[in-house]
Amino acid sequence: MSNCTLLNEFILLGIPHTERLETLFLVIFSLIYFFTLLGNLLILTAIISSSTLHTPMYFFLGLLSIFDILFPSVTCPKMLFYLSGQSRAISYAGCAAQLFFYHFLGCTEGCLYSVMAYDRFVAICHPLRYMLIMKPGVCVGLVLVAGFVGALHATMLTTFTFQVTYCGPNQVGHFFCDIPAILPLACTDSSMAQRVGSTNVGFLALLLWVSISVFYTLIGVAILRIRSAEGRRKAFSTCSAHLTAILCAYVPVVIIYMQRTPNPLLGAVVQILNNIVSPMLNSLIYSLRNKEVKRSLKKVFYNIAAFCFRMNNGFHNIFQTCVVS
Repeated sequence: MSNCTLLNEFILLGIPHTERLETLFLVIFSLIYFFTLLGNLLILTAIISSSTLHTPMYFFLGLLSIFDILFPSVTCPKMLFYLSGQSRAISYAGCAAQLFFYHFLGCTEGCLYSVMAYDRFVAICHPLRYMLIMKPGVCVGLVLVAGFVGALHATMLTTFTFQVTYCGPNQVGHFFCDIPAILPLACTDSSMAQRVGSTNVGFLALLLWVSISVFYTLIGVAILRIRSAEGRRKAFSTCSAHLTAILCAYVPVVIIYMQRTPNPLLGAVVQILNNIVSPMLNSLIYSLRNKEVKRSLKKVFYNIAAFCFRMNNGFHNIFQTCVVS
């Protein structure tokens, strides 16, 4: 160990077995990232601009849109940077920061899914007391707890991952810094960090999944007790989009961290679905399945079109004035 030189940077090799496809992936991932940002920004704008959407349900949905903007932004810009032919190097501190924010945002979003399941449980099972239970202070408190859990989770994983020594090689067989890709490069024993990583991620994912399952089991029982078909349809429609988003978020996590013998290509494909594709799908799921969001989005588009029309008329009048003078 006395002759080892500690690493100050890592080299991201990208998606395994995809050599000479950089230009294709650059175009595909750039479009997906663009539509992810655009879709979630539109949903966030629709929620903020419409007073009818200033309720706990849409407060959480707005936060989910913010996380769906931030989460892919941890890994996607760097990937697009080196797919465009630039350097694949990432500093030691940058790698640690990427790992921390990936798990912080991912865990906090997972907790937010549980909070949203609790919100739907209160709305359907206790509708008369909904606004009394889900007061603004309670909503903010639940979000703060979710953020605290995410920060604690990410701090533990980052600390254990980077307390081991890295002195070579420095080539990360992945498109971003994550625990399964970083720990095999350690020069010292990393078994403790591996156990902490798999146990922590697995236990937290299981705990959140159980809480969501309990809430939705109670919701399902309550929906079955509704006598009118229209009432059951309306209650189910408010939950179907959330359930779809949960499946898109949790299935990749289970596949990635519960593999006994990790497959680099499978892991990369699943991570792409989790990091880049799922945040884009969330905006589509919630906008297409929610009438209130669609109605508010139409108003946003109308206001944008009206503003552009007024700007165009203004420029046209200025141009005519300049020509006449």
